[in-house]
Amino acid sequence: MTRTLRTSTALTLAMFGLATPALAQNDLCGGLGANGQWIGGDETGSDIATAGNFQEQMALVLGGNEYVSLFTLSEGTDVRVEAAGRGEGADPIIDLLDSTGGVILSDDDSGGNAASRAETYLEAGTYCMSLRSYDGGPMTAFVRVGRQDQEALTEGVSAGGGSSGSDGSCETATPLGGLGSTAAASVNETPYWSFTLDAPSPISITAENESADPVITLYGPGDIYIDENDDFDGLNSRIDVVDALDAGTYCIGMEALSDDGAPITVSVNEYDAEEALQSLYARGDAAPPMDGSIPITDLGTLETRTRKDVQAGEDVTWFSIDVADSSLLVVEAIGGGSSDPWLVVYDDLGRQIGQNDDYGNGLDSLVMARVQGGTYIIGVKQYDGAQGLIRLLAERYVRAQ
Repeated sequence: MTRTLRTSTALTLAMFGLATPALAQNDLCGGLGANGQWIGGDETGSDIATAGNFQEQMALVLGGNEYVSLFTLSEGTDVRVEAAGRGEGADPIIDLLDSTGGVILSDDDSGGNAASRAETYLEAGTYCMSLRSYDGGPMTAFVRVGRQDQEALTEGVSAGGGSSGSDGSCETATPLGGLGSTAAASVNETPYWSFTLDAPSPISITAENESADPVITLYGPGDIYIDENDDFDGLNSRIDVVDALDAGTYCIGMEALSDDGAPITVSVNEYDAEEALQSLYARGDAAPPMDGSIPITDLGTLETRTRKDVQAGEDVTWFSIDVADSSLLVVEAIGGGSSDPWLVVYDDLGRQIGQNDDYGNGLDSLVMARVQGGTYIIGVKQYDGAQGLIRLLAERYVRAQ
């Protein structure tokens, strides 16, 4: 299939992480839209609800950074968002955010063959789809946003090399129970679970076993699609439905991208907003508030170079550092022994500056970005249960006079 770019200017700006000055988009998606590109070339052409066809861009993601596509909906619409990497080893991850920066969904491999794909219903409004590389390295990818009745970019999860689910349907789902229920089975044994809500409630569904790499899809009464997720926490999956679902019987479709014979632990609980927020901070998916509620070690003002040895675990350990004026900020997490450091940097408003795992040919991590004067929040953790010392290094470079 031939794919065309909207404009060469948009691609050039995307390569250097810039946005067109004429677009008043600094406040979109909690500030993420400041460096975004309208997927239809401009705001008017990016209305997916009225577009005659899907909208597509080619994105160059530099190491540790992300590419952001902007689109609007003039009315509520069933949409599909996708990203497919170009070249061997490209593994895109997408996040869909609303106009305030709230994360609606995330996906890694639901498009099949390491591509990302998600389908959902969205109300009228403005949205951002951010794209990053799974390993934090540079990547070229196609991104596409369209309605669900338009042609898809990806083949779907059945092309991923794992299980696309065993035979069956929601009509043959195994009863799980109500809120607070937990059970374990492989996809081969139980491809569908059902649960019942006796009263309206927001819910959280989790599926855990990284060896299986589960994907879960939530259906409502009448097999109405509600949401799906892959790789919410590592290779585990989670769906949070913040708005209360009506009383009734619901269905969870199970898939395994790696091992359809491995048991997957499935849980259904009432959604806990505070627990979900704390989980975001622990994973490093959001910057913690600087109000003392989350421990943040102050590293002071960065003059030229500072270092800190960290005994980090699977939950992120947070630091803050002050930069006096415009600089090139370089942050490294260097592992000792069997360490596998993971690194993220935010500004004081919670906008992600960069995230990285496994920079270069080793397991160390690096984020490098041009920054303005201000306070920056640095998060570091061990990836996937690794252990050992992490040496955190921050350096500041200024333009020669």
